Amino acid sequence: MKDYLPESMRRCPPGYARGELERAMEEGTILTARAVRCDETHDLIIDLGCAEGRIPRLEAAEGVADGRTREIAILRCVGRPVCACVTEITPEGEIVLSRRKAQQLAMDHLLREAAPGDILPAVVTGCTAFGAFCDVGCGAAALLGTQQLCISRLRHAGEMLTPGQRIYAAIRTLDRVQRRVFLTQRELLGTWAENAARFCAGQTVTGVVRSLTDYGAFIELTPNLSGLAEDDGTLRVGDHVAVYIRAIVPETLKIKLSVLHRVEPQPREPLRYVQTEGHIRQWRYGNEEFAKYYTIF
Repeated sequence: MKDYLPESMRRCPPGYARGELERAMEEGTILTARAVRCDETHDLIIDLGCAEGRIPRLEAAEGVADGRTREIAILRCVGRPVCACVTEITPEGEIVLSRRKAQQLAMDHLLREAAPGDILPAVVTGCTAFGAFCDVGCGAAALLGTQQLCISRLRHAGEMLTPGQRIYAAIRTLDRVQRRVFLTQRELLGTWAENAARFCAGQTVTGVVRSLTDYGAFIELTPNLSGLAEDDGTLRVGDHVAVYIRAIVPETLKIKLSVLHRVEPQPREPLRYVQTEGHIRQWRYGNEEFAKYYTIF
């Protein structure tokens, strides 16, 4: 998949010679260049080095023509590298490109060559309550659902991810008819045992309140590990707290915590992946008796 990396992960050369652009048009090569502005008709203007190129609005992204892609997706390209194919060099010398064609080529390759369980690099392009949209190659979009982000109970993908963030994800399903790709990330963030091994009883650490129940508050220690603490009635979902680890019980996959006090929101730690390439066939978060999360690709 290296030929079809996300746009911001591809090498963006300082410019192209005229001959390179002519060869790219003949061979259907995907180029990467920076969008310098968007005009009043929402055509993207691209800096190609030897000249400026133009991506017509309807060629700026898949789905623009039928309304599936909003205009803001075009505007957000300005100042960033984009992938595109040269479709025409007019007699007057204007260079016309298509980002939509580059996205189609990347998606064609993914749907043809990839399989559920394959691990891909991706770049987050947007966060919603139902998940994160990710660039999985040349601007081609895939959805990483909120429940597939991690084991923690998130209300919004933005609680974990930020647009522009580079991540790894596994293909959950491929819909070759609708040309859609769905991703999952939680299987790459480690099992209960792998995450619990980072802590021990007697430590005091920070965490985030992710949910409140009648029997306590679930505190996220890592995206794939939460512990349970008593709720004194003052805690709120999203609170950052310092917690004392009272016990870690591998037999029941439980971590018993005591909340000490609230703390200022902590910077997000880089995500720790246990696997970043290759293929994953199956994954069990806990043991067989407490296999709440079990995935077969």
